[in-house]
Amino acid sequence: MPGYNTQFELTVDDMELIEDALRTTSRSLNSAVLEQDADPLHPCENTREVDASMKRINDLLGRLHNQKNFYRPKSGAYIGG
Repeated sequence: MPGYNTQFELTVDDMELIEDALRTTSRSLNSAVLEQDADPLHPCENTREVDASMKRINDLLGRLHNQKNFYRPKSGAYIGG
């Protein structure tokens, strides 16, 4: 059985595209749940599945964010803002 590739060659643009796709998927899941919740005669039956998907998307977006290198000066005090 083949193993998984652990070396990825992605550019910053590739990462932006992935993040945008995840955010778009998240928005569409949210809007679908809100539309189903607005109609009390048709309750959302797959809410748990949607919640699990949303959690996975948010976790992945958080991990991608944590891997970014933000600008910090090499010397001197960093003044954020």
